[in-house]
Amino acid sequence: MTTLDLPHLNSLVASPRVLKVLSELHAEAAAEGPYLNPASSLDKFVALDTDKCAFVYLLLRSMGARNVVEAGTSFGLSTIYLALAVGQNALSAAGGPGKVIATELEAHKAARARAHWARAGPDVEPWIELREGDLRETLKTDLPESIDFLLLDIWTPLALPALKLIQSNLKKGAIVVADNVEAAKDGYRELVEYIETPENGFKATSITFSGGLGFYVYLGQE
Repeated sequence: MTTLDLPHLNSLVASPRVLKVLSELHAEAAAEGPYLNPASSLDKFVALDTDKCAFVYLLLRSMGARNVVEAGTSFGLSTIYLALAVGQNALSAAGGPGKVIATELEAHKAARARAHWARAGPDVEPWIELREGDLRETLKTDLPESIDFLLLDIWTPLALPALKLIQSNLKKGAIVVADNVEAAKDGYRELVEYIETPENGFKATSITFSGGLGFYVYLGQE
């Protein structure tokens, strides 16, 4: 399989095994080209760009994040970054248990994701709990009491339902990141309106990555 020389991978503390898997998966994702609608994304990675992945990894390391939810796992590429960071945080001197709760509706994507995580190996695979099915059901129960981070990289009508399901478990200072908030502005309208309503407890900004990256900090509800 083709690999890419990706400078953003230099941001990671990762084994050659993990870096090789990431390079190959990014090359595969790049070869697919853009998708135009949700129906055309069923067999595509729909993964974060490499610079966004590196940013999220470093963000989680700096936060010491150990409980993460990913709404929209797809083939599990960005999940590798999340799990790598969570595992390293959990194994650090000040760490403890850690978990990435990954969600995926499509069974064939979930199977591919599991295979990719197995290839990445023990630095990644043990830290992931994959919940298959509609996240509006799979995220209803058995969540960590204190969630550090939520990644929204999903069909936009499900972004707000995903946030609402876990909001009561977000710790004060938790971060929510939503991909392509500018490119998919209309689809994210309800999410952004909710985030920008003061009584819901968030402060918001955006980062000028390709397509826009929504960056929201949960300060708690009064």
